[in-house]
Amino acid sequence: MKRLSSAIVFDFGGVLVNWDPHYLYRPLFNGDDAAIDRFLREIGFHEWNLQQDGGRSFDEGVAVLSAQFPQHATLIRAYHERYVEAITGPIEGTVEILRACQATGYPLYGLSNWAQEKFDLVRPLYAFFDCFDDILISSTVNLVKPDPRIFEIFLQRIGRRAEDCVYIDDSAANVAVADRLGFTAVHFEAPRQLAAELDRLGVLHLNGHR
Repeated sequence: MKRLSSAIVFDFGGVLVNWDPHYLYRPLFNGDDAAIDRFLREIGFHEWNLQQDGGRSFDEGVAVLSAQFPQHATLIRAYHERYVEAITGPIEGTVEILRACQATGYPLYGLSNWAQEKFDLVRPLYAFFDCFDDILISSTVNLVKPDPRIFEIFLQRIGRRAEDCVYIDDSAANVAVADRLGFTAVHFEAPRQLAAELDRLGVLHLNGHR
């Protein structure tokens, strides 16, 4: 098999695990997704959550946001206390690809925007995390993608060049930075699309993969 790259790097949320705050909040909003969207926009959820990914503790983050939006303090705290409910399980098709990469002999790495305290809750729930040779979680270095510095720290940590790695992420912004740094960068949309892209690159052949 032709090897264009010596290692494969996976993002986690949206690629290997189904993460979405709507999963957690639906029971609290009687299934009203529009109301959840309004709430998330009002509190600036995604920007707030990214600060935990960047190293701020959830206790501090909850305190800060609850002071800004005291009327929503209970809902804000629910995300901290019931975090695992925001993840409904693995993206099975991508897990199959991950295991095929492992069986083929590729070194496997994870690079994910995540708060380590929450990743520590989730990791034991999914055996596929054991496939990875190393994992860098953003909060441990106080940087988040798409900041180029986290990619540079990651490469130093694993002792490889960007040119020797395929990088897979569902964020177009992260993929653009990885591509600029020299990775073979793949914008993940679905397992079937990823399998086709890896086949096109000569990295992995999965005939009939769904």
